[in-house]
Amino acid sequence: MTGLPEKERAGSGARRAGRPRVLTRGQLPVVAVVAAGGALGAGARYGVALLLPTTADGFPWATFAVDVAGCALIGVLMAVVVDAAVGHRLLRPFLGTGVLGGFTTLSAYAGEADALLRAGHAATALTYLVGTLAAALSAVWAATVLTRRTILRRRV
Repeated sequence: MTGLPEKERAGSGARRAGRPRVLTRGQLPVVAVVAAGGALGAGARYGVALLLPTTADGFPWATFAVDVAGCALIGVLMAVVVDAAVGHRLLRPFLGTGVLGGFTTLSAYAGEADALLRAGHAATALTYLVGTLAAALSAVWAATVLTRRTILRRRV
C-alpha cells in the first residue's frame, strides 16, 4: 500500500480491463493532424519510389534516400521546435509524427534487406542495413547541430 489513490498508483494511462480507450476532445486534433501528415508523408515516399525504382537485386536507393533525408528533417524540426520554441502545439505531431513518420519507413527498410538476403545478395543487404543506419544517424546529428548553430547566430 503506497497511500495513493488507486488511480494514481495505476498511472495516468491506466484503464480497466475490457474497456476500450476513448479519445478525449483534446486528443482528436492531434490524431487528425498525425493522420493528415502521415498521408502526405506516405504519398511523398511513394513518389520517390516511383522516381527511383529498385531492381530485385539492386541497392534500394529510394528507401535509403527517404530515410536519410527524413532523419535530417527530423533533426531540423526538433531543433527548431525545441531550441527556437517555434510553432503551434500541433506542429510537431503534424510534421514529426505525421509527415516525417509517414515519409520514413522502417518496414520497407527491413523488408528490402530481407528480400536481398533471401535472393542471395547478403553483401548488398548488409551494406544497405549498416549504410542506412550510419547515414541516418549522421544526418539527424548533423542537421540538428547545424540548425542549432543557425538559431544561436540569429539570436545574437
